[in-house]
Amino acid sequence: QVQLVESGGGLVQAGGSLRLSCAASGRTFSTYAIAWFRQAPGKEREFLAAMSRSGTSTYYAASVKGRFIISRDNVNNTVYLQMNSMKPEDTAVYYCAADPSDVGRHDTRYAYWGQGTQVTVSS
Repeated sequence: QVQLVESGGGLVQAGGSLRLSCAASGRTFSTYAIAWFRQAPGKEREFLAAMSRSGTSTYYAASVKGRFIISRDNVNNTVYLQMNSMKPEDTAVYYCAADPSDVGRHDTRYAYWGQGTQVTVSS
């Protein structure tokens, strides 16, 4: 069983950068696939980035490729999302997710979710 807690959200100016963190419990977390999603009011949950269990494969949505970077620190059981060149369209609640299998970009396949952290990008 894994518990996830996001942090690092807040207000940032367009063009700026922000790094989100997701602290995970469980000694087996390092073997889990991880991902980041976001959801704005009135919109569907959107896939952003994922990393396979082995860490050898990463996937990015076209909207964030080249701007966002997913990474993990297995020593500290923490997942990160580095966000650069941020746009007002990036305003949303951001969620981290994890699963013991490699499930890719489909949110319905992730077993564990954090509670989310609000990111607001001003113009």
